[in-house]
Amino acid sequence: MTASVANHLQGISHTQPPAIDLPHTLENQNAASTTNSAGLTRAGELKLSNGDIYSGALSGEIPEGSGRYIWSDSCCMYEGEWRRGMRHGQGRTLWPSGAIYQGEYSGGYMDGEGTYVGSSSYKGRWKLNRKHGLGLQTFPNGDIFQGSWVQGQMEGHGRYTWANGNTYVGTMRNGLMSGKGILTWNNGDSFQGSWLDGMMHGYGLYTWEDSGYYLGTWTRGFKDGKGTFYPKCCRVPAAHQLYINDLRKRGALSRRNLSFEQPPSKKASLQRRWSIGVAIEKLIGHEASASSEIQSCENMADSNFPILEREYAQGVLISEVVLNKSFLDSSKNVKRRQRKIVRDIKRPGETIIKGHRSYDLMLSLQLGIRYTVGKITPIQRREVRASDYGPRASFWMNFPKEGSRLTPSHRAIDFKWKDYCPMVFRNLREMFKIDTADYMISICGSDALRELSSPGKSGSIFFLSQDDRFMIKTLRKSEVQVLLRMLPEYYRHVHTYENTLVTKFFGLHRVKPSSGQKFRFVVMGNMFCTELRIHRRFDLKGSSLGRSTDKIEIDENTTLKDLDLNYSFYLEHSWRDTLLKQIETDSEFLRNQDIMDYSLLLGFHYRGRQNLERGASCHENIVPDRLTVLSEQDAVEEDSAYNYREGLVLVQRGSDQKGKVAVGPHIRGSRLRSSSASFEEVDLLLPGTARLQIQLGVNMPARAEKEDGEKSFRQVYDVVLYIGIIDILQEYNMRKKIEHAYKSIKYDPLSISVVEPKFYCERFLRFIHTIFPQNS
Repeated sequence: MTASVANHLQGISHTQPPAIDLPHTLENQNAASTTNSAGLTRAGELKLSNGDIYSGALSGEIPEGSGRYIWSDSCCMYEGEWRRGMRHGQGRTLWPSGAIYQGEYSGGYMDGEGTYVGSSSYKGRWKLNRKHGLGLQTFPNGDIFQGSWVQGQMEGHGRYTWANGNTYVGTMRNGLMSGKGILTWNNGDSFQGSWLDGMMHGYGLYTWEDSGYYLGTWTRGFKDGKGTFYPKCCRVPAAHQLYINDLRKRGALSRRNLSFEQPPSKKASLQRRWSIGVAIEKLIGHEASASSEIQSCENMADSNFPILEREYAQGVLISEVVLNKSFLDSSKNVKRRQRKIVRDIKRPGETIIKGHRSYDLMLSLQLGIRYTVGKITPIQRREVRASDYGPRASFWMNFPKEGSRLTPSHRAIDFKWKDYCPMVFRNLREMFKIDTADYMISICGSDALRELSSPGKSGSIFFLSQDDRFMIKTLRKSEVQVLLRMLPEYYRHVHTYENTLVTKFFGLHRVKPSSGQKFRFVVMGNMFCTELRIHRRFDLKGSSLGRSTDKIEIDENTTLKDLDLNYSFYLEHSWRDTLLKQIETDSEFLRNQDIMDYSLLLGFHYRGRQNLERGASCHENIVPDRLTVLSEQDAVEEDSAYNYREGLVLVQRGSDQKGKVAVGPHIRGSRLRSSSASFEEVDLLLPGTARLQIQLGVNMPARAEKEDGEKSFRQVYDVVLYIGIIDILQEYNMRKKIEHAYKSIKYDPLSISVVEPKFYCERFLRFIHTIFPQNS
């Protein structure tokens, strides 16, 4: 299941009866009345100064017993019992809309058992005008929730039944499926297991009505880690069966008449989420389903159906092994077909553990960032000022190993910490939609960082957070000075151009160990943090001297260069124009800052390949007009997504898609619109993987043509592109001018990277145009 089911409960409005304004007591509201000194109740009428009218039993001037209260401004009416001037006991309230509540009151509030009937209906427990306790809610669209409520939200055990027949039985938290529960679709498929915030999270069992079941782990709606796929007619091992029985037993506990609730204002189809998430599973079950039409399960031999151990990385299948030997021994051809091992994803970098050369440095920067973010976060947000820039906007702090009044004790050596322009970078993080808690947990949490080998000649050290969201790079002193100098213009540029492709900076810091050299480093966004596998990555400058990799063995973590690039990428016409215009805008900004030697970092994910003749029509085969565009209704159908599992599918973004599409980290800016979809916003649908939000430089579908040197054929791929401009801190200073003069004598001046910024910008843009040719 590649997409979260949280979206089916998000947006559910907590329908409450319309509010009415009633004084908690009606004491002394009518000065003209006289008090019954005996304290006995009597029938009478009170007219309040605001025009409201009470008629019924009175004890002195206070309602006591049965009576009627009519609001003059809203025409609402209450009939029922009173105590000491407040609604208390059995009563009924009617609203002008026709809504009605009948039940118990206490202290002036709906409190106890009661029934509300309006656009939706609720029968159950109340507390202080909110649903609280067990109750049954029926929504206008036909959905029903029966279970436990806490302060107006679904909380605890209960059953939610959608109008289309889908049912969830289990635990809720904050109005979302969380804990143990069973979700059953109307086609008979089901998931039994753990949930978190409306998404499958943890251990669970997914059962297909017609083709078997999968027992494994999920992470926030995606299969993640190892699991086992069993055919329909295969017996589950005893150890697994015990867990399944436990799940079912927990689910049975939820079938009591409990009630928690939350009415969907706009409910998305669970069937659509299922169809996308399990499209790839149908590939495994297809053969079993076809055979089951010919003969019943009782007559099938276990050897005809494989038991598969599968491993996923965030919803992407990365390996598959056949476990039952009887199936493997049946035929060599079947063995080759079913035993498909896709090599594991090789995560870049070396995890920093105790004893690693960078262990103390990692601890120091984690402590420093935790201190910096914790100090700046409580300060009220404001616009940056001129005083927030420059050396005076920085501060430093000592971190002794034994701790101090302001700093904790730690295991690293003593060090000094310096933080540059904290208010500016705090606003930049918020501008790039970085959650403070996520930022600290990602970098400063219990997980260690990973150290990457430097792909360039700078000698910089790179660290990567364990969730791959953030990259930390050590800088030279000159680079820090450049960043501080250009920071005001950088801030204005990224604020003005929300689709900018330049590197996103989140923090600038310095560590000075008590014995050792200073380390200056910047925290950046990792543009390759995506659930898709990046198969190729290129660092492109537009120069040719020394612009090829010297590695003999190339894998997907190898950064290739200009002369290694043998692809052309064809984008939709409007997307190409927007991309080139933004690259030109960003390059002009860097030229004005006297910056050169920057690169276009380009990575892509393969989806499919075709061998096309060179004479084939460019319009028909290369241009992304070949991309299939499905309407939202088409996307609901499982077969529509399944039929296009080899390529890319664009899905029109419906008005109810907010929060249902996977977006990359620290992404801001506008979505891209497709001319193939009447210039409406679209998402990229990768059946069996994810539904991705398309933005400039992020999740961009394209057709890649690979030049392989052959005369009659070329290779064409469906790819997903990730694009950014990096290494933007090298100014054209005196040292670079001397280097340019020296290399111009020895080499062709047009081929070297070290050139003045104006020429570098022009050459860079010309080269980029060749990478993204115009469609014919």
